[in-house]
Amino acid sequence: MSSTDHSAALDDAPSLAARRLTDLADRVARSGSADAGGDPAAKVDAIDVSAPATAERIGSVPACDASDVDAAVERAREAQAEWAATPARERAAVLDRFGDLVLDRRAELLDRFGDLVLDRRAELLDLLQLETGKSRRTAVEELFDVPMGCGYLAETAPGVLADEGRAGVAPGMTTATVTYDPVGVVGVISPWNYPLTLSMADALPALVAGNAVVLKPDEKTPYGALALGELLEVAGLPDDLFQVVTGEGPTVGPALVDAVDYVAFTGSTETGRVVAERAGRNLIDCSLELGGNNPLVVLGDADVDEAARGAVQACFSNAGQLCLSAERIYVVESASDAFVDAFVRETERLTLGTGYDYDAEVGSLIDAAQLDRVRDHVDDARERGATVLTGGRARPDVAPYCYEPTVLTDVEPDATVACEETFGPVVSVASVPDTDAAVAAANDSPYGLNASVWTRDRDRGAEIARQIDCGTVNVNDAFLATWGAVDAPMGGFGDSGLGRRHGPEGIRRYVESRTIGVSRVGPLTFPDRIPIDWFVRGAFAALSLGRRASRGVRRLKEQIRLR
Repeated sequence: MSSTDHSAALDDAPSLAARRLTDLADRVARSGSADAGGDPAAKVDAIDVSAPATAERIGSVPACDASDVDAAVERAREAQAEWAATPARERAAVLDRFGDLVLDRRAELLDRFGDLVLDRRAELLDLLQLETGKSRRTAVEELFDVPMGCGYLAETAPGVLADEGRAGVAPGMTTATVTYDPVGVVGVISPWNYPLTLSMADALPALVAGNAVVLKPDEKTPYGALALGELLEVAGLPDDLFQVVTGEGPTVGPALVDAVDYVAFTGSTETGRVVAERAGRNLIDCSLELGGNNPLVVLGDADVDEAARGAVQACFSNAGQLCLSAERIYVVESASDAFVDAFVRETERLTLGTGYDYDAEVGSLIDAAQLDRVRDHVDDARERGATVLTGGRARPDVAPYCYEPTVLTDVEPDATVACEETFGPVVSVASVPDTDAAVAAANDSPYGLNASVWTRDRDRGAEIARQIDCGTVNVNDAFLATWGAVDAPMGGFGDSGLGRRHGPEGIRRYVESRTIGVSRVGPLTFPDRIPIDWFVRGAFAALSLGRRASRGVRRLKEQIRLR
């Protein structure tokens, strides 16, 4: 059973009505994944959802349990067989239409939905802000990401999933073909900080690869996922192929991992280890995007004003609640004073707010627990001798969980903020003697998700990027140069995770490869009509000749390349 409270938070959302949240929550029950005998009213356990901007309850969603997960996966598995037989190009076309719906819900499409009469972009933006407390600007950035990914998948996936000819063991006598088949049902566990982007970045490539998806959104932000599930149906996705199960992580998560054929998880490193261990016991594969304590490096030749503006974006986007956010800045000392002055100045220009307009740049933290974490990290740094250059305090006058963008210096290496991911609008700045020291400091972390390098010499920046142990490294940009490159893989080193999303790698993680070898000459074994010793000498001679020919071809290609 779901319900919605009439609250000030809903009054402020121009494109949302209280009934709309109830309708979205009821989609979980109507799908059969959280009801009892098909009666939505019989399922009484529910999870309250609150708006960070006001700390008010705005509604509730069903609290699914293991039996609900099993039922959702079973329905998804039944739907997946027919979907897998659908040509990849047709599957991609469905996702392309979905991208159009996210961008603009036009009138002729709205006619299919009785009471949905508002522009869908506005509704999704309002949902994002209502659930997360993020600024309107950040919500736009997130929403934009979904149709961009759809376009890439529509264009690329059919080729990535096509049968592929490979070199056979004996050219001319044998062939080798690789086929790519869907794994079956994919479980996606998505976080609260970017509930649209990070759920769809994992779910859409799984769908286009021929799988069914069961999505478990974070219990703090369920409505956006339910709204996107509705749009997928409108775009033509078959019934039951995309399921949403809402509930507490410790209850729903293990049941989902046990029931599916692949798990895509985004969240903390601690929880990621648990997911990986359980997936390993089930002998299923998984991809994990986990925590990060990301470095930003400013070289001595950097344009400090440009670097300062970029650092503000790197550190304080989404109030720092971004897995790619920079939390450690290392500045070569020849540029240190000028950079710090410019960075503090740019930080103090930021505006805070949670309004449904474009005035504010930095929104709210997600809840009281996250506010406590940020406050504790800053207090710990202060107690160990750190200096607060700007910020360093909560702003309940703006919203209950708002915290000022904060710049720290003189942070001790063993301070919590230096060792752990804060996941808030807090960054430490340190001066280092040279570039080598900056790279060493950047790599002094068990995490390796994202990094940023700032320099006037782009070629030098690219060389430095190769020395930083992170899955994505941006030169003269905060994170969009890599995250937005959807044709390139994105993921972490070390404690920041396993596997990759985006690019062909992000599609093929959801398939099983099969190699089919065909012999045109019968069994590949010793021939009956030739003495074995003759055959062995001839085979080795042919192998040696072939290797010399291959080396000659490689040398010729290298000479042509160097001309």
